[in-house]
Amino acid sequence: MNKKDSIDKAEQKPTPKVTGIGGIFFKSKDPKKSMDWYGDNLGLAITEYGSPFEFRNANNPDKINYLNWSPFKDDTKYFDPSEKEFMINYRVQNIEGLVEKLKANGVTILDAIESYDYGKFVHILDLEDNKIELWEPIDSVFTKMGGPTTK
Repeated sequence: MNKKDSIDKAEQKPTPKVTGIGGIFFKSKDPKKSMDWYGDNLGLAITEYGSPFEFRNANNPDKINYLNWSPFKDDTKYFDPSEKEFMINYRVQNIEGLVEKLKANGVTILDAIESYDYGKFVHILDLEDNKIELWEPIDSVFTKMGGPTTK
């Protein structure tokens, strides 16, 4: 048995990578009106933050995961330095390892990893200067909060 084989699997960090979409954010002249329109016409469950989409984890169907759809005011600075009208949030595993990999590949990291009750976040730029939000989620926080979700 080599040294790698002797490491307890529970102690190993998962491969740093994207695991899905965590959110779709876009600029809107009137975010509240946009949310109401999508709720009324397309049946999205609307909260003050947009619409949380609930789905099951493909590898663990008992686990609920979330994606957040949200319009932002058209003059938001949250998407800066990107000049685009949208920002995509990707769900990731092992955000620390992924940031190290991205740094090694010369990717622009815009900020330090920040931790919240519902996960860790960091922002990067892709090759066309689109701002991307990376999120290592703690979905159980949203499940415990309850509230309406789009399913």
